[in-house]
Amino acid sequence: MLLGHWIEMRSVISASNALQELVKLLPSQAHRISDSEAIVDVKIEVLQPNDRILVKPGEKIPVDGQIVEGEGDINEAMITGESKPVNKKVGDSVIGGSVNGEATIKIKVTKVGKDSYLSQVMELVKNASESKSKAQGLADKAAFWLTLTAISVGIITLCVWLIFGRSFVFSLERMVTVMVITCPHALGLAIPLVIAMITTISAKRGLLIRNRTQFENARDLDVIVLDKTGTLTKGKFGVSDIITFGDWNQDKLLSKAASIEQQSEHTIAQGIVNAAKEKKLQLLSIKNFKAIPGKSAQATIDNIETYIGNKHILESNKIDDEKVLRQSDHLAKQGKTTIFVVVDRKVQGIIALEDIIREESKSAIQQLKKLNLKVAMITGDKQETAQYVAQKLGIDEYFAEVLPDKKSKKIKELQEQGRKVAMVGDGINDAPALAQADVGIAIGAGTDIAIESADVVLVKNNPLNVVDIISLSKITRRKTKQNLLWAAGYNVFAIPLAAGVLYKYGVLMPPAVGAIIMSISTIIVAINAKLISY
Repeated sequence: MLLGHWIEMRSVISASNALQELVKLLPSQAHRISDSEAIVDVKIEVLQPNDRILVKPGEKIPVDGQIVEGEGDINEAMITGESKPVNKKVGDSVIGGSVNGEATIKIKVTKVGKDSYLSQVMELVKNASESKSKAQGLADKAAFWLTLTAISVGIITLCVWLIFGRSFVFSLERMVTVMVITCPHALGLAIPLVIAMITTISAKRGLLIRNRTQFENARDLDVIVLDKTGTLTKGKFGVSDIITFGDWNQDKLLSKAASIEQQSEHTIAQGIVNAAKEKKLQLLSIKNFKAIPGKSAQATIDNIETYIGNKHILESNKIDDEKVLRQSDHLAKQGKTTIFVVVDRKVQGIIALEDIIREESKSAIQQLKKLNLKVAMITGDKQETAQYVAQKLGIDEYFAEVLPDKKSKKIKELQEQGRKVAMVGDGINDAPALAQADVGIAIGAGTDIAIESADVVLVKNNPLNVVDIISLSKITRRKTKQNLLWAAGYNVFAIPLAAGVLYKYGVLMPPAVGAIIMSISTIIVAINAKLISY
């Protein structure tokens, strides 16, 4: 029995280590900056919102905050699973527990204590490990009835042997053996140990379970509906095509376009600038910059008046080049945004941008299909954009031009067809659809995770984790059935044996042997839970 308890406690402790590892991510002290700009080391417990703190190179960021001075790369791998350091500048948010790179930064505290992101994660892990599933409720009922069975069968055994003329001591020994061997200890452990191990594995893989029943129901899903922007894609524009028509090569075209667009904060403009920076192109000095409402911008580069913008630029410059328009229409049919660069009423080139598809998206969809699941995409984008992304990723069906408040209606329509549906979204504007789905999965990392409407929250920005949810749900079911079968099933043979049905063949089980068999069942259940791996 001691061996069984030892294995049980090892399992529980290993599960609780998930919380302890999260606690270790936070430092104990912070460098607070006073009003006189003096730096004082204080415990993080005394920090308040709007306090300013200094984070030195290589130090862990103690609390959630916003950078007010400095710029550098932040390693968020331990928090979000993002393997590459993320560049952060003034105005960007940082998460407590992430590691500062090689630059000194100053941040303004935004969230402390229970409001911080890491604390919310810890609370979710704790709640998930303590929550009960349907199987747990079944096990509890079975344990209750097994207890009644132990008492009633024990009394019946006593009475039957007394009726057959055996001594009271002999009859009492049979009753005690029956009641000992029927002890529902293993049944009481069967589910909690599986839950503890699955919760630990889930937390390590960045899956935070809010609703255990719905998580376990993921094994029965028929359709996975994924939001496009921010889920299958990064939600950021990136340059996909550079087409030249004039004397400039692609690098020159991109460099001049980025030189003008660096004056703009628009997401498309930033996509062009970022593309130029990634190629390490030189950004040129410009003069006479002027924004043109609804068209884009113009500026003087190398004493040449250069225009950059959408099709309105062609109209204002009275350009009707069939080759350019044909290429533009071709890109538009792929759901791409086209930007024209015009000099002296001649199109020098087209820069096409698209919402960058996550590297993991195609692999995630392929693996979901291998699990015999239908995969659908839902988006507010136009039909052409949705069709292009769906074809590129190999998605079965898609719903385009769906407003956020209508997404839940689409989920309901699929459910009315008799399908079990999971909705995967960013958890913010997808909240109604997440709540409507049989399993709601919020994807995304950082302080903006909307956890209230989802059954499972993914810490990492990785659609592949949806495959993990379904696989772990199936493992939970399999291990639960195995443990329940052993914990309750062995009594079918053990109780009659303990009662002495084979006495006339010389087989009689002493109470001590009954205790050993009961303990072995506990050990088997505990070891089976410990063997869960993924």
